[in-house]
Amino acid sequence: MDRNYHVFSDGRIERKDDTVRLVTEDDGKKYIPIENAEALFLHGQIDFNTRLGSFLNKQGVAMHVFGWEDYYAGSIMPKRGQTSGRTVVSQVRAYDDKEHRRRLAAAIVSGSIHNMRTNAVYYGGRGHDLETEITDLEDAAERVDDELPIDELMGIEATARKAYYRTFNEILPDEFQLTRREYNPPPNEVNSLISFGNSLVYTNCVSAIRATALDPTISYLHEPGERRYSLSLDLADLFKPVLADRVLFRLVNRGQITRDEFETELGSCLLNERGRQTYSKAFEETLERTIEHPQLNRKVSYQYLMRLEAYKLKKHLLTGEDYEPFKRWW
Repeated sequence: MDRNYHVFSDGRIERKDDTVRLVTEDDGKKYIPIENAEALFLHGQIDFNTRLGSFLNKQGVAMHVFGWEDYYAGSIMPKRGQTSGRTVVSQVRAYDDKEHRRRLAAAIVSGSIHNMRTNAVYYGGRGHDLETEITDLEDAAERVDDELPIDELMGIEATARKAYYRTFNEILPDEFQLTRREYNPPPNEVNSLISFGNSLVYTNCVSAIRATALDPTISYLHEPGERRYSLSLDLADLFKPVLADRVLFRLVNRGQITRDEFETELGSCLLNERGRQTYSKAFEETLERTIEHPQLNRKVSYQYLMRLEAYKLKKHLLTGEDYEPFKRWW
């Protein structure tokens, strides 16, 4: 898999001959090896023009833009390498078929709860008292049924996530506590870390879907809407516990991120540049980790697991093969 490149400096990013150059006042000029890039993540105040956009499109590289308070602002996506009217028609038909959509939505909720539970069990086995939360997650998992309406499935997932977020206060040190999940804007350090990590998972799912002929705006658990890739929201729910949350726990518990990596203003608490760099580096290192895949009989990266999830969904829609959501097996 190609690499993601994160840009935190303010300045200008531009095409220079057959590569991309970042120009800043402090660091001068820096070149990005675009031939090895999966996507660019722009976190600073960066100027760019259509010439750069055209070049990235030609190279097949996505650019994800983060705006004020490092909220995800949008993506500039290259033309899809694969296009298939048959795939899109199959996506829409599955969405319009209430029973089919409920089956897919239930599968996603089931996978999401399973992956939250694996985190709770992992830390429960390391001296943390999480029995109540694990039981609540198991109860929620048993309530998932593909005959339930979408709003009830989302309600079960929300109940499970509340139980899961209660584990954070036990797993994390006392100075990092999550009273409740808030994100607009995040009022404390843990909420800030969750929001930043979730946005990275979401944008990586956007890139994974782009590699297929799936339409990223047609989803099954989340309602399709304007100005968002709702299928990425569906897939991101499966991977947030494995990627974003495990990175959060590791960095905080090892003291690699402290309260010094945050800045508070106007009622919001946000990672500063050093904190975003630390988190992004650890996140990218996690994406590059490999695990033996039981069906493929070879090692695959965490990043490839997201792309594989999109391919599995596409295969289900085209062939009718059962869709089994990603559930952490290791």
